[in-house]
Amino acid sequence: MQSNKESKQLSTPIVKIAVGGIALGVCVMLVSMAIVTGFQQEIRAKVIGFGAHIQIGLFDANHSFEAQPIENNPDFLNDLKKNKEIQHIQTFATKAGIIKTEKAIEGVLFKGVDKNFDWSFFKKHLVAGQLPNLRDTARSLEILISKAQSKALKLKPGDKLLMYFVQDPPKTRKFTISGLYDTGLGENEFDKLLVLGDIRVVQQLNNWTPNQISGFELYITDFNRLKEVDKVVYQAIPNDLNSASIAARYPQIFGWLELMDTNVYIIISLMLLVSLINMITSLLIMILEKTRMIGILKTLGGTNQFVSSIFLKQALLLTTRGVIIGNVIGISLCLLQKKFEFFTLNQETYYLKTVPIQLDIIPLLLLNLLVFTISFAALMLPTFIINRIKPASAIKFD
Repeated sequence: MQSNKESKQLSTPIVKIAVGGIALGVCVMLVSMAIVTGFQQEIRAKVIGFGAHIQIGLFDANHSFEAQPIENNPDFLNDLKKNKEIQHIQTFATKAGIIKTEKAIEGVLFKGVDKNFDWSFFKKHLVAGQLPNLRDTARSLEILISKAQSKALKLKPGDKLLMYFVQDPPKTRKFTISGLYDTGLGENEFDKLLVLGDIRVVQQLNNWTPNQISGFELYITDFNRLKEVDKVVYQAIPNDLNSASIAARYPQIFGWLELMDTNVYIIISLMLLVSLINMITSLLIMILEKTRMIGILKTLGGTNQFVSSIFLKQALLLTTRGVIIGNVIGISLCLLQKKFEFFTLNQETYYLKTVPIQLDIIPLLLLNLLVFTISFAALMLPTFIINRIKPASAIKFD
């Protein structure tokens, strides 16, 4: 009687440790996956917001911002608009410029857009003022600059500035700052470089006709289909034009984002290993505790398979309990962070103000399935000890 009491007292903390270890492992894996996925999605969305998924321009070796013009409304555009994977098509024209004030000077890229431009990205990151008003009747001299540029130039919405365009002969234009945007990419070539305004300004500076532009920007419905859609676009355009996906134009950024998947795999592998060692150890202790019971069951005719199934079911029950608790805690932490943004980041270092969270149901289900599959396979190992327990010796075991 005393032995049973001691055994029960010993089993209780072992069970709690086993369940706690599994719950902690699942929670860490889930939160890690949600954070990395969220980080990838946020950074990717910011880069795409500056340059769309795919750009079409003149096919030449000139990689400067002074691109040669192409004609708007070409024949292939109608075919691309019929493609259901292409969500939006817009035109743009770029020109390098210099903004000079009494205390600072900044080199910028003026990106001219028209009334069909999708402002949703910059509207989301607008921190002061308003978006430029691109009128139909006349060209607008309102521009949108970044918070990083305004800080360097000591300017604010409503201020006027002179922008110098290096050409022969040099030209200047006076603009009014309509608003400021801040994407967090201030130390990169994005926020510090890009100024948005009317496409007709670039056309006038370059002596282009109203039908001449630098290129087209295409937004697609599914980023995972980027390579396939880019191939379709490339085959649809004439030989003198070229298409380039956002991943091809910024390989260093997207390569860096892909490397984060390796970090997730390492974390998941380590946490799975810790959880499995914890579970196997717990099962071994339970088997050793119940050696006398195993001997009695075998004496009464119980087969090795029958006795093993008892312990295996118990172990799977503990695994299920740990997985459920881990999911509840992990998902709760993710939802709380997503709603209240408790954990913040240094935006200059991580390009984000808060820890991002992205919860997708399919990866979540696959993670749980992986935990159960590997756990079941690993838990088969300790049960082989039961096959080696002899009834006569087990009954005498104390």
